[in-house]
Formats: sequence, structure tokens, C-alpha cells
Amino acid sequence: MGAGVHQSQVVQGMVFKRAVEGDIIKAAKCKIAVYTCPLDNMQTETKGTVLIKTAEELMDFSKGEENQMEEQIKGIADTGCKVIVSGGKVGELALHYCNKYGLMVVRLMSKFDLRRLCKSIGATALPRITPPTAEEQEKEESAIATIVIRGSTDNILDDIERAIDDGVNTFKALTKALTKALTKDSYKGAGAVEIELAKQLTTYGEGLPGLEQYAVCKFAESLEVIPRAMAENAGAKATEVLSKLYAAHHEGKKNYGVDIEVHTGGVKDAKESGVLDLYLNKFWAIKFATAAACTVLRVDQSVLGVDYQIIMAKPAGGPKAKENKNWDDD
Repeated sequence: MGAGVHQSQVVQGMVFKRAVEGDIIKAAKCKIAVYTCPLDNMQTETKGTVLIKTAEELMDFSKGEENQMEEQIKGIADTGCKVIVSGGKVGELALHYCNKYGLMVVRLMSKFDLRRLCKSIGATALPRITPPTAEEQEKEESAIATIVIRGSTDNILDDIERAIDDGVNTFKALTKALTKALTKDSYKGAGAVEIELAKQLTTYGEGLPGLEQYAVCKFAESLEVIPRAMAENAGAKATEVLSKLYAAHHEGKKNYGVDIEVHTGGVKDAKESGVLDLYLNKFWAIKFATAAACTVLRVDQSVLGVDYQIIMAKPAGGPKAKENKNWDDD
């Protein structure tokens, strides 16, 4: 939190909202060792009692523990590592020797963060405090990056995060579809598909007899909601934009959609502009909307083997008030 939205930036690798544990707060172009265990002396599985009679024995006992920890930290430093990432607590003794050998210590309590970090830097998470091999250390930079969002309030940060998440996932889906087949998995956006479907359905409905013509034409009219919403959001007159779209599609320009960059109500070729949409989005949106409309309209009644769709309207509200001009008489 802080600064403004325009101060947001993309950082290569991963960003964690945590401070370092030791005195070393910066390291660049360094090797990284990742551990899932705490950076501390390992506790024994069984309890034991040590009888110490003199001060010299007390010093020797603690000295052995210190030497063991120093050997472990020195072994890690000798491999060329400059950063240690721990998945547990960091002991004071281990932190002392990390500062002594110039190692930066980062503590990550989340297993997801550890796995993501290992994938980002190409390292292997080790279960024990041992010097990592060349294969277990950081190898090369990966394609993983972090978007650092800045904002003045939590609400702004949440809104920007959702917008970026939607945009990244849409771009990811479009890129995946385009790598398969441009004509198969992606369709022209900007409302071009909806207008073309509405035009063809209207032409088909006009040739039907009776009430079926009315139903098909209304279905076609409902498809206008997408380009109409685009035009209104762009500040243009929706009626004029729809008229231009229908005129263009009647001339055979099937790829023409709404041009949101022209606030006067312009249209453009979505294919040439690179405005695309996913086939699956179109398919399931139309399918679910149609199913919802049919559910509302359908009544399970059959007359002579024919299913009729009936809509009943009833006046809302409770009982009507008495028709009395003088309310004081009540």
C-alpha cells in the first residue's frame, strides 16, 4: 500500500512481503539454497539427561553444539551460496554464523511459496541442513515474474488485482487458443459474432410461419445486448452503432464490430485490429442463457401431445385499498 497505481511494476522472479532475518539485507547475482526444515539445531527423538559438574564441561558441551552448527553454515557458504531460504524457524546460533559468513537468510512459512520459489529460480528444496550440490542450487532465470501493485487503499489494490488477474487469464487463454488454431478456437470479438448471428437468425425467422417467427426474431434481438453494452460503455449511441453494424454485415463484412476508440459510434474490422474472443466463452454463454430462458418460459403442460410455453402475469402487492375519498372517516 502506498504511492499510486502508475507506480506498479513487474519484477523478474518472486516478491515476498517479508523482511530478512539477519544483518545481510541485499544480495545480487547469487546462488540460493532452499530448505524445508528449520535453520536450527535438530532436536533428538529421545530425551536425555546430561550431568555437568564443572564450568569447563559446560563450555565443552555448548562448544560442540556451536562447532556443529558452524560446520553446517560454513559448508553451505563454501559452495558459493549467498542466500539461504528456510521453511521453518531460524535459530539465533544459526543466524549468528550466517552473519559471520555473509549469508542472507529469508524465512518462508508457506509451502506454496517455497515450491513457487524453487520453480522460479530452478532450485531443489532440501529436507536437511546440508551443503547443496550444483544441481540443487539456483540454475538460471525462469519466465516467472511478479506484478507489484501500488495503491492508496486496500479497495483500489483489490480492484486492480482482480482486473490484472482477469486480463492475464484472458490473454493466457487467447494465446493458448491461437497456438492451436486461429480459426478453430478463437472468434472475432467487439460484438462481430453476435451481430452476425442476430442477422442470420432474423433472416431465418422471417421465413417461419406463426408464433415461431416471433420467438426466433426475439432470440436474435437478444444477441444485440453485447455490442449494445460495448457501445454504451464507450460513450457512443448504441442505436447508431447497431445500425452501422447491421449495414456492414449486410454488405458481407462479417468481421466488423464495435470500435470503442471512436466515441462517435464507429465500427471496425475486428480481425484486422486483432480483437479476438474465445469460442468456448461464446458457446457456453449462449447455451446457458438459452437454457435459463427456456426454464422460465416452459410449463409442463401438454395439450394433444403439444407442449405449450405460457407466461402468466399477476398484479403485485397486497389487497387494494378502499375507495374512500375522506380518510378521516375510517
